[in-house]
Amino acid sequence: MEFSLLGPVTVTGGSGELPLGPAKRRSVLAMMLLQPNVIVSLEQLITCLWEDEPPAHARTVVQGHVSRLRAVLAEGGAELHGIELATHGSAYLLRLPEELLDAHRFSELLDLARPEKAPGDAVGLLREALSLWRGPALTGTVPSPPFAAASHALEERRLAAVEALATAHGALGEHEQAAVVLYAEAAANPLREGLVADLMRALYRSGRQSDAISWFHRTRQLLGEELGVDPGERLTRAYEDILHAEATAPAAHHPSQRQTATGPGASGTADSGYTEYTAPSLLPRPPARFLGREIQLRELSDWFTATAQGESPVAVVTGPAGAGKTACAVQWAHQHAGAFPDGQLFADLGGFGEGEEAHPAAVLREFLIGLGTPPDRVPPSVEAASALYRTIAARRRLLVVLDNARSSAQVRPLLPGGPFCATLVTSRSRLDGLVATDCARPVPVPAFGADEGVALLGAMLGAERVADDPQAARELVGLCDGLPLALRAAAAQLTARPRWRLARLAAALRDERRRLPLLSAEDAGVAAALRNSVARLSADDARLLSTLAMGSGRQVDASAAAVLAGSDPDRTRDGLDRLAEMHLVDEEATDRYVISALVQLFAREAEGGARPDGGVPDRPARPDTGRPGAAPPGGAER
Repeated sequence: MEFSLLGPVTVTGGSGELPLGPAKRRSVLAMMLLQPNVIVSLEQLITCLWEDEPPAHARTVVQGHVSRLRAVLAEGGAELHGIELATHGSAYLLRLPEELLDAHRFSELLDLARPEKAPGDAVGLLREALSLWRGPALTGTVPSPPFAAASHALEERRLAAVEALATAHGALGEHEQAAVVLYAEAAANPLREGLVADLMRALYRSGRQSDAISWFHRTRQLLGEELGVDPGERLTRAYEDILHAEATAPAAHHPSQRQTATGPGASGTADSGYTEYTAPSLLPRPPARFLGREIQLRELSDWFTATAQGESPVAVVTGPAGAGKTACAVQWAHQHAGAFPDGQLFADLGGFGEGEEAHPAAVLREFLIGLGTPPDRVPPSVEAASALYRTIAARRRLLVVLDNARSSAQVRPLLPGGPFCATLVTSRSRLDGLVATDCARPVPVPAFGADEGVALLGAMLGAERVADDPQAARELVGLCDGLPLALRAAAAQLTARPRWRLARLAAALRDERRRLPLLSAEDAGVAAALRNSVARLSADDARLLSTLAMGSGRQVDASAAAVLAGSDPDRTRDGLDRLAEMHLVDEEATDRYVISALVQLFAREAEGGARPDGGVPDRPARPDTGRPGAAPPGGAER
């Protein structure tokens, strides 16, 4: 049986967490756990439960909570663990082995750690101690002064453990690790001068002098604005030491003498714990038979070149499903990989895939390992891992490609932030949040025009075959809405049928019932790509898309859409904006929208009970094809 105060107040037995009940009952237990094996008076319990004047029946309420706690502990096997909740007149005593209490174990580990004398041992002890914390102490208790004071005291002990851990890392020469440990705490406690001073020293010793000085000026401004005081001696001394490069910055660790040949946390010492690493190259192979997109490739190059010095440029390659966003981003990344000698990182965030989207913690772990961090030193939390990632990237030239993002929030922890880094994001959503908060440059990737589409067919099928049927080739581009994914699927059908002229496939695709099945295969193709987009819509927006698809035309204005949907005009306009943000409709002019033919077909079939693979029930999946067709190429063009 285990008792927890360092986070939510809980008791865990062999069969799981015990049902402690409401906040006041948890508070009674928490007050006794704060004083284990000590008699706690009934008056003290009443004081902690009611901040104001307690009710007349307060004694009865407390007695009832104690009685129920005694029963819950007994049901959880308290007797087997030497636990007893006893009554002593008008007071209570909770007897238990103190090692069953997380706060006691935390204090013991903290007391055992000697960060200056035995830093190697201290790191392990302090990390174990801090791992016991699962959130703010005494979560779930009533908001009364006794609990506020107890929670504050425990939090002070936690911060002392954080500072001790940073000291131990510093003693080992692991200054970047010390900065990572301190960063999140300094951000959460910006007026705690000692914490900021320690962070400044760690940043300076890890080669980030400008960041260290920036922290001083930021804290000085906050102290003046919030408290009307100047920085104290500890913070001022750290600032002066950094400026004058005194004994706090040994020559072996001075920024001007550092090299980037070792992994994160390298300090020039043999016992840093990090090893030599090869600059990672995680990009997928270059897209096969890539062509076109000169405007987008040039815009990306111009954006990254023109970004102000010191900023980390971010570009969002955005467009409809199947437009080839990933291919465009990967092509540019390969063309410019030489400008990023410290590595190229890539992650599919799965924002519009069949499975679950990638969690930032998992992506950060892969990135950190790729950048030379030993797996056992990757922080478990997103915040800490992201801080370490930014620390490592701060002095490197990295290209980061984040493919298939669903939201800005999914992307932000993965932005490197270093002044020599660049980030490419692809998404079916516009990710307006990144544009607002990170000055990301939107780079739209539209469908191909007729000439580009015909050129892609020529690259896939051979120029002679396309030249033999030029009118049909242009018709195929139109029937595929100019989407590279659809055109590649059409080319795969023709590759499997070398005797077919292009006109024969065009004739089959003119039948709207046959088009999506012919342009889809297994889990790839247009239907699968659109299904993943529509699955991310709210129920109201999905109904609005179906309503637009059932209309007689492909163009509609906001007022007409509201009438068709039988909805409020403002709500309909908001829904249309969200559909446009997801590139399921296009806003051609103010309040005037158009839905593409393939989106319209998909939405109609989905509304009519289409099969999951995009086909329509009760008809052949490959009509009039002569023989079974070959599957389009795997991997949807995003």
